[in-house]
Amino acid sequence: MADDRLGPAAITLAGVMARVAGWRPDEFWAATPADVRAALAGWAEAGGDAGVDGAALAAMMERFPDG
Repeated sequence: MADDRLGPAAITLAGVMARVAGWRPDEFWAATPADVRAALAGWAEAGGDAGVDGAALAAMMERFPDG
């Protein structure tokens, strides 16, 4: 698939969902925006603006180590 067919935000979000939620491409493209929001809700506090806390960051780093 050529990158020029999708906006950069869609490509980035597909990668995020693959890493955070373990979604395969067909699962990402079949998902609704509400599905994406629900999957990401566990990584952010209820306010949404709080960002990722230290425990969530440590969990992501353990699950997806560099190298």
